[in-house]
Amino acid sequence: MMRALWTAASGMIAQQTNVDNIANNLANVNTTGYKTSTAEFKTLLYQTIQTKTTTANGENKPTAAQVGLGVRNSSITTHFTQGPIQASDNDFAFAIEGDGFFAVRGSDGETYYTRNGDFRIALASDNTMMLCTTDGYPVLDEDGAPIILSSEYKAEKLVVSNDGEIFYPDENNNLQSLGIKIGLYQFTNPAGLENRSGTLFAATDASGAAVEEGSNPELKASKLNQGCLEASNVQVVDEMVNLITAQRAYEMNSKAIQAADDMLSQANQLKR
Repeated sequence: MMRALWTAASGMIAQQTNVDNIANNLANVNTTGYKTSTAEFKTLLYQTIQTKTTTANGENKPTAAQVGLGVRNSSITTHFTQGPIQASDNDFAFAIEGDGFFAVRGSDGETYYTRNGDFRIALASDNTMMLCTTDGYPVLDEDGAPIILSSEYKAEKLVVSNDGEIFYPDENNNLQSLGIKIGLYQFTNPAGLENRSGTLFAATDASGAAVEEGSNPELKASKLNQGCLEASNVQVVDEMVNLITAQRAYEMNSKAIQAADDMLSQANQLKR
């Protein structure tokens, strides 16, 4: 069987994965806190047709003869560049400027991280208030605990500073700290985070452990903007160009399969 058939087939499969990834980026162009990703590829094993040997005169040949056997997807890398900040009518919407992540507790009890700051105030046990995501996951403070507020506070009067500290006005309308701070966490290698649904990410060995910004003075602190949301960082024009490139690469690989098929057809007709 001709190597070209399998080599070109691997190229078509790889470009199909590329198109799938681009489609996912375009589908989430309006998803708050979404981070774009790109498909990366690597070559497969090479088949050695001729090794570096000597000629009949005993001289060394400079190069060997090797043929590549195709391509495959090596990784899909998420890019955590800053997305545009947009105003929101939600008083509990927060946009992060910087490298920080919000921490939330999932339904399985595990901690996940997100750049989507579209939060809400929900009633918790004992008639208290809890800061949570639109899916009801509790938002965690700097100590990794859910942010619970007394029901005697009026939610619309709560104010959050740029470093995440929560304030409430006293009887003289002077803001007083409640001693609660929204946790902002950073990672040594954010690209190593594992994607989960709902713009959530899980820490992995590749990303490193989450580090709360206030616990490490060497980290550049992020800025929190109340009443704003971070939009997706997908660049539609770039994605459309990438889509055209992937489509053309897919077509070229299909042409290689057609050419290999024609060559096999001609070889079969030689005996006729």
